[in-house]
Amino acid sequence: MTEPDAGRDSSPQITEFTDADSEALANAPLLHELSEDDRAAVRPHTHVVLLRRGEHLYEEGAVDDKLYVVIEGKVKLTRTSPDGREVLVRVQGPGEMFGELAMFDPTYRTSTAAAVTDARLAVIAHADLRDVLIRRPTVAMLLLKELAQRLRVITDTTTNLIFTDVPGRVAKALLELAARFGEQQEDGIHVTHDLTQEELAQLVGASRETVNKALADFAGRGWIQLSAKSVLIIDPERLRRRAR
Repeated sequence: MTEPDAGRDSSPQITEFTDADSEALANAPLLHELSEDDRAAVRPHTHVVLLRRGEHLYEEGAVDDKLYVVIEGKVKLTRTSPDGREVLVRVQGPGEMFGELAMFDPTYRTSTAAAVTDARLAVIAHADLRDVLIRRPTVAMLLLKELAQRLRVITDTTTNLIFTDVPGRVAKALLELAARFGEQQEDGIHVTHDLTQEELAQLVGASRETVNKALADFAGRGWIQLSAKSVLIIDPERLRRRAR
């Protein structure tokens, strides 16, 4: 998956779900709760979608009833504001699912999904998964758990926008990205978030200038080191204190 960036008009490639895909998802934090029998019940209905960096999976307002799980790479979910600006809602990484609302309310998409990096996604249609949910209550509970976690994230995000200043929100965002995408190294936690400065600003609901000022302040204090689309968190405890 080393092709150049794709545009909106390209069509995602669909391929077969392999043993390696199944093993990768089995090790995901959420999906590891499924038994081998549960995974075997889902597998015949599962396919794989390949996305190139920048390629769109679906658009806000489109009719789509599929559930997606990231196997490799990152996918961003965005919404368009009334004045036409794109707003980043969330970034989904390996083992994380999105599009789950379509399983219970298969109407239009409330966001646009696009690949931040080259990505490999497992996909299952509404009708197929509905049959699995009826026969496999453990899978149904897994989806309900994911919905509960998503609601908690939305509640926390709304609270942060009301009660936390921009530097505090930036600190929280860095820690959250570190928890999901970070790799512990000798000199700190290396986080390859693959986001532009504008996307980081959208993630915390602030202007790019204000977010850059907060990042520069953290770097000046020796808490982080900034690189293109990545950050090294040197002092996570200081960030936690600033995020409170």
